[in-house]
Amino acid sequence: MPAGPAADRPSYEQARDELAELVKRLEAGGLTLEQSLELWERGERLAAICEEWLEGARAKLAAAIRTAELDAGSEDDADKPF
Repeated sequence: MPAGPAADRPSYEQARDELAELVKRLEAGGLTLEQSLELWERGERLAAICEEWLEGARAKLAAAIRTAELDAGSEDDADKPF
């Protein structure tokens, strides 16, 4: 398990779910300007966390695709005489 701030970072699903709840609270209204700003700022942080998770997933997927393509290419090369 990572140490430091990354260890305190919520999972993608946790951040997404909390963000959805914040949006519902903001849309419902009835909050003071200060409360709304606090929720907005928290929502911005949660959105950034979700984006980090998604970027990490995209990078892993791209690496897996590259590896699969390289593996497939080396198999094709094995059949060639030169």
